[in-house]
Parts: sequence; C-alpha cells; structure tokens
Amino acid sequence: SDFIREWLPWRTEYLNVILEGEQLAKGGICEQCCQAEGSIRCMSCTGVHAWCGPCAVKAHRNLPFHKVQRWNGTHYQATSLMDLGFLWHVGHGGGPCPQAQENPNPEESGYVSGEGPPNYRRSSRSQMTIVHTEGIFTHEVSWCSCPGSDPIDLHLSLLRERLFPASISKPKTAFTFEVLNHFLIDALECKTSAMSFYQKLKRFTNNAFPDRVPDRYRELMRVSRLWRDLKHRKWFGFGHDTELDPGEGGLALFCPACPQPGINLPPDWKARYDSNTVTRQYVIDGNFTAQHMKMNKPEMDVSLSDGKGYMVSEIPYQSHLQQSVDNKERSTCSNHRAINAANINKSNLRSTGIGATACARHGCFVPHSVVDFQKGERYMNTDYSICNALSYHSENITTALVIYDVGCQWSVNFRSRVKSSSSLFLPSGLEIIPAVGKFHLAAHKLSCFPRYSLNFVKGAGHLDGEILETLWAPFNKISPTARSMTQAHRQEVYDDHMRDSNWKKLVGIVPSLLKKYKTSNKCLEDMNQAYEQLNAVLDPNKVARWELDAVKAEADRGEALDIYLLRGDKAPTFHEAQLKLGKNPVSSSANLGSVAWLAEGISIEDSQDQLRYELRQLPSPMSARQEVKTSEKRQRLSSRIEKFHSTGQAFLKGLEIDGAFIPQDDPAFCVQEDQEKEDGEFWEDDDTVLEAPDEEVQELASELMSIWMPSSIGAAKLMEIGLHDLLKEEMELRIGQANDCLDQLQTDLGSKAMLYRQNFRTANSTREGTRTKKEIQKVVVRINKHVRSYQRARKAILRLDLNDNIGEKFKEIQPEDLAVSKEVTEENRFGQGVSKMAWFWMVDGEQNLLNGDSGGLMEEFYRINWLKARARRDRWREEVSLVRHEMLWTTLWFQYQKEIWETRALQSTEPGKEAYASKQVELWSDFTKKAGLMFQGKQMECI
Repeated sequence: SDFIREWLPWRTEYLNVILEGEQLAKGGICEQCCQAEGSIRCMSCTGVHAWCGPCAVKAHRNLPFHKVQRWNGTHYQATSLMDLGFLWHVGHGGGPCPQAQENPNPEESGYVSGEGPPNYRRSSRSQMTIVHTEGIFTHEVSWCSCPGSDPIDLHLSLLRERLFPASISKPKTAFTFEVLNHFLIDALECKTSAMSFYQKLKRFTNNAFPDRVPDRYRELMRVSRLWRDLKHRKWFGFGHDTELDPGEGGLALFCPACPQPGINLPPDWKARYDSNTVTRQYVIDGNFTAQHMKMNKPEMDVSLSDGKGYMVSEIPYQSHLQQSVDNKERSTCSNHRAINAANINKSNLRSTGIGATACARHGCFVPHSVVDFQKGERYMNTDYSICNALSYHSENITTALVIYDVGCQWSVNFRSRVKSSSSLFLPSGLEIIPAVGKFHLAAHKLSCFPRYSLNFVKGAGHLDGEILETLWAPFNKISPTARSMTQAHRQEVYDDHMRDSNWKKLVGIVPSLLKKYKTSNKCLEDMNQAYEQLNAVLDPNKVARWELDAVKAEADRGEALDIYLLRGDKAPTFHEAQLKLGKNPVSSSANLGSVAWLAEGISIEDSQDQLRYELRQLPSPMSARQEVKTSEKRQRLSSRIEKFHSTGQAFLKGLEIDGAFIPQDDPAFCVQEDQEKEDGEFWEDDDTVLEAPDEEVQELASELMSIWMPSSIGAAKLMEIGLHDLLKEEMELRIGQANDCLDQLQTDLGSKAMLYRQNFRTANSTREGTRTKKEIQKVVVRINKHVRSYQRARKAILRLDLNDNIGEKFKEIQPEDLAVSKEVTEENRFGQGVSKMAWFWMVDGEQNLLNGDSGGLMEEFYRINWLKARARRDRWREEVSLVRHEMLWTTLWFQYQKEIWETRALQSTEPGKEAYASKQVELWSDFTKKAGLMFQGKQMECI
C-alpha cells in the first residue's frame, strides 16, 4: 500500500509518457540508413527505433517473432515482417541456401515459387503458420535445396530450426519449442486447458479481431502430446538407450526418500536394518472427480505411453477386471462411501474416477499403480493398484504398511482375492499391515481404532495416512478438461501431472526432511517428558504389567490391540452418596434427617443458579408479565431458603454464622447463553404450594441469598464444636455432587462434539445448520451449568477438607479445559500425536487407586493414558530415526541418478547425446551436493 501511495502522484506523468510513445519515432527518419523514411517500429525490441522496410528486415534477420508496426500518416498500424519482405531461410542457420535454384515444377512438391532478394535465385518456398509465445505468425519459408535434401524430410528441417511441425508430409504449421514448453508448464502449474492457452495466443496476435487469426487449436492438442512424449523419453534416458523400450512405469519418477533396494539402500542393508526400518509405507485413495466419458470411436484412439507412467496398462487391467468377481459386499464397519459406492454406475461414463497408491510419508505417486474405477471403488480396482505398488522396486522388503480408508474391511479377504486371481501378485514373504488414516478413522466404529490406528503400528513413525487427500486438490482442477479427452490423451495428461507432482516433491525433499527432523526432535522431547512425568506417579508394578501388554499387542496385533480401549466403572454420584448415607449413617449418634437437610441445601443452590441464569436471558427492562413471574419465583425460592435455615438450627446447634456471602457466578462460564427462547419458556407455572415468606421485605433477592451449611463455617470450627459427623456427611455429598458434574460434563462435551461432527459439518441446508447450531448452544448452556455447580462443590470441599487430600483431586476448571475430551469420547480421532488429556478425564471417585488395588475408573484412565503416552513417545522416536535414514537414502538416490547419467555420457558416441548426459550429471551432482551439505551431522552414516 505504501508503494501505491507513493506512485499515485505520478499517475498522470506515467500516462503522459506512455502516450508519448504513440507518436512517430525518430522524426520519421530510418536510424539505420539515415536516408529512407523510418516508418517502421518494433514493439518487441527494447528502446525506441525507426527503420525503413529493408532495414527493419535486416535488423530482424534472427528475430522472426517480433511484432512490427508501420506509420500510416496518422498513427502506427500493425503489419508483419513477411509483409516487409522477410524470408525465413531454413537449413543454413538463417542464411540462404548456397545451392538454391529455380524449381521448374514447384507445384509438384506442394509449394509455390516466390521472389527473394535481388541476388537470390528462385527456390522452393511456402507460407507457414508458426505459433510462438508472442502470438501466431505467418512467414514465407525458403527451403534448403542442397544435394540430398528431400521434400519428404522438410519436417526434420523445421525440427532442426527448433520448430515442431504439425504434420509429417507437407507441413503448413509449426510450433516453436518455446511455446510448447510454455504450454506444458502452464498446464502443470496453472492447470490451463489447451483451448484457454490458444485463446490467449490469439488475443496476443489480434485482441480486437481474434477471429482473423488462424485456428490451430487442434494442431496444438496433437503436437503437445507428441512434444510431451519426446520430452519424457529424453529426460529418462531413452534417447540414449534407443534400443530399450520403457517398461511399466519406465517414464515415471518415484520417491527419493523411500527405501528401494538396488537404488538407494546400502549393499549390506539386509544386515544393517530390521524390518521396521525398511518398510514400504503406502496409502491408497480414490478420486471420484476424475471421471471420464465414453468415447464415440475408441478404436481410433492412439496411445503414446500406455502403462509407461503412473496409470496402469489398459489391456492387462481390462483383462483383470473381466476375470475378477464383482464383490458387492457392504461395509460392516460404518457407512463408508468407498464400499457402498461400489454399486453406483453412470451409463455415460467410461470411468467414475481413479484410484492411486502413493508413498505415505512423502506423497509421491507410485509408478504404474493408478487405476480407473467403473462402478465406484471396488476391491478388484484397488487390489490391482496395491499389488502393482507393492511390487515396485521392493525386492527382499518383507514388510509393507498399507493405509486405506476402509482398510478394516479391505484387508479381511485381500490375500484370498490375490490367491484366486491370475493377474494379482505379491512379493513372496511379504507381511502386510493394514491401517486407516487418522482422519478417516474417526468415522469408523470404535473397535477399529486400536486395531487400525497408525498410533499403534510399530515402525510407522509419526504418520497421518492422509497425504494423498492433499494431492487430489490440483487434480480436481484438471478433471473437467480431462473428462472429455480421449482415453490415451487423458492417461498422458494424468501421468504428466503426477510426474510433475513427484518432481516438485523431489525438489523440495531436502528442506522437507530438515523440517521433519527439527519437528520430530522437539516432539520427541515433549512426549518423552510427558511419558516420564506420568511414569513417576504410577505404581511400578502396574507399569511393568502394562509394558508387557503393550509389547505383546505390538507383536500379535489384531484383538491384542484392544488394550488401548477404555473400560471401567463410574465414580459414585450425588444420589448414590445420599442413598449410602441414608442407609449407613456416619455414626449412630448422627442427627436424623441431616442428610436430607444437606441435600436440600445443595438443591437450593442449584435453584438459585437456575434463576440467575433465567434472569440473564430477560430483556432490560422486563415486561410487566415477566416482572410478575420473577417476583413469584423469588418468593417461592425465598420460602425454601427460610425453611432450610430454620431447620438447620437443630443441626448446627444454634451456631450463629457471621459474614453472609453473596453467590457469584464465574463470568467465563456464563457466555453463549443467548440462544433463542420463546417468551414465557422460563416462566411456566409451578403448581407447588409453598408457605408465603415473612412480610418483611428482603433486602437481598432470593437468588443472591447466602445458604448456611457446614461448609460455610469451615472444617476447623466444625471440629471444635463437635460437628465432625455433619462435616463428613456434607463432604461425601459434595464429592458426589462434583462427580456428578464431571460425569455430566464429559457426556455433554461428547454430545457437543458429535453434534458438530455429525450434524453441523454435514448440514445440507442453512436451515439444518441453524437447527444444529441451536442444539449445540443448548449443550453449551448445560456445560456451563455443570461447571458452575462443580465450582460450588469444589469450594465446599476445600472448606471441609482438613488435610487438603481430597481437594488436590478436584482441580479448578479453566475455559480451555472444556475442549472435547477426545481421548474418551473420540478415541479414534485425528491428531493424537501430541495430545494430552484434560485433568478431569482422569478423576475417579475412589481414593488411593494409583498405588492401591486394581480396578476403578481412575486406574483405567491412567492405564489408557500411559499406553497412549508410550505409543506417542515410541512413534516420535521412530520418526526421528526414519527421518535420519531418509536423509541418507535421499542422498544415495541422487547419487544413483548421477551415476546412471555418467555411464550414458561415457557410452555416448554422438556429441548432442554426450552433452545432454553431461548436463544431467551436473544436475544430479548439484542435488547430491546440496543434500550432503544440508544433511551433514544429521543423516545416518553410510558405512
């Protein structure tokens, strides 16, 4: 903004300077010959120039794509170099052919004769449309007439001029290499369609009348496919190894950091590494946006790289589908779209989407593993993708982690499906560990959480399993364009975008691993500290038992992993404590009815809180009806309080309580209570008949009156006057009240989370979303009410607790503690790598459970929390180790590419091939040096 403000005063001056450029340049005198009229200027050259026609042509001998204009007496008008006499000589570096001669029958070769410079003899010429980044140009081309030149090879002559012919015989259109490269980059980076790109070029050429520009859109579509294919074969060395044909995935890049025997692993890797370190970690997912329409004439389609990139070969894949049994089983876990969509079919679509497998740690697509869906996401499709991925550069790797959003269902019969198929193969001795991505796992049944969570997979490191979801976003931008392409063209486009995605991952792999290294070390330190702090307060015998359970679960997996599920009994509630005290008094000398009196006092406190809440909802000033209702409620409540205090005199032995206090609600827990209420909802008539209060006018409203209970006196005074039995009774009731509040708080926090996740996020209309929002607001009101009640119970407990033992258990609740207790209500949630439980999820109503007998909710919470703390620490410890290994493997992968091109450079017998190979050697040398420098002191050593 500051730069714009600085520029604003100069706006008019800028405009004047720009308009000055529209006048006749150099006084209309040619700057080259200084004799002829200088009516020609170039809009592409830097600076201001004025030439005559011949001088302009001479100045642009090697600049055929500059745009020139001619002064017509009043203003400059667009013209062309061809109109000025420019002749493009092909075959001799821009100069005329020394063997040029008149062609007696030029029409026979498809070209017409034209005039050249005065000293130039007639030769074969033709007009060509040439597409460049600056627009579409028409030039007259003079072809080489040297002995041995053949009109049939004219397309090769254009190619040597860095022009790609649109046809082999009699080319009339060509595209510069530069414009083809621009189109490929625009398509990859900006997701520009061929139509939009060509429309841009037409506007560059003639923005006022683009319809006057030659239409070469179809030629661009065709030539760009050929150019892309040639570029890829050149990049992957098949211009040097011309006798070799790219095999499956031969024109595809893969991840430099994933372990690949024979490529980036040390020769003795089997002796140096265990199976947990060298594990292939894959994630598979479908994209139903990447649809493909049926072709009218599929037999006319021509493929350039079927199966050479990331999408599988079409014929073997179709053969696999024909012999596979269509499994229409429904998911027994949850209502997963991936399974239940298998019955969906759209008659106008050849493909309803695609499924891909990628490395789970770095997000690189696996070559030759992307498949088309026909009727949704069926196992016959995903099995083919996974089997191809598991066989790619994985010789002697014995463990594979496969992450799939329906992995719990897919993995049940996977091996049996492979065994019964003649087109599916798995490496021998391969152990497959199925898992579900952390985000998708939240939608599964709770029983899936421990068995398929990545938090409990030994060797997985810190992994979310959702990286493929992030890769689909750019593909969704090209899907509408690719939807109507031919099958082969669509396959090439998807291959190109996946290759480019992997290339960008490769370019950024060094900073990415460095960032992971820094993050994982910090998180390991934090998680290890949390684990050690938890260990310090636990019974060592129990920790030892839990450690054995965890080790056994990691080894056995399956049902053994259910140890990570919560189980246990609830703490005693308020009513349970009241019933217990009624049946078993604290002592035989206790006053009869004291428990009921104490319970009534707690109930009055809750009624006061409710009335204060209701009054906060009323407008100011209140209506007459609302004032009447308020007065009635206050009178009834005041009568209850007066009766309570009168009855309490017998239990308090006539003790006078000094210093009345006014109940105060914490403002932090009175927010979000503004949900819509119908007038009168708070003021329903109460048929309870209560005695009228004394006629004396109360100075204080009933909702603000003090309630005199043993806790109002304090533990020391109660013990001094012999009311220790009353103290113990209120203590037990207050503990029950606190337990009730915490239990209801947990329930409502869980309800809030479920309402938000299942209703609010998935609302199909504004009305539905508003309704859910109101429901959430009601839950928030209940949560605040529980917290306020808990605060009253806690204050009473602190006054009654002589030794501060019980008070330490019931801590203060902070607003930030009201985040949903996901360890309990959402155990299978996403994002548990660095999570910690709020304190009240670990509170039990029993005492001494940390070091006492087994059983109880408190111990169960600590068991679960310890197991998860251990798992988090182990995963981050593995993450640090894996990242260090990946640094080494990345460096070795770059070194491998360098050595391949060094070999090609040595074996090259042609200068061009040798030069290109040397260029690639330098490229991969730079990658290797950068990795070695940045990873120094961090990566694993290669001995």
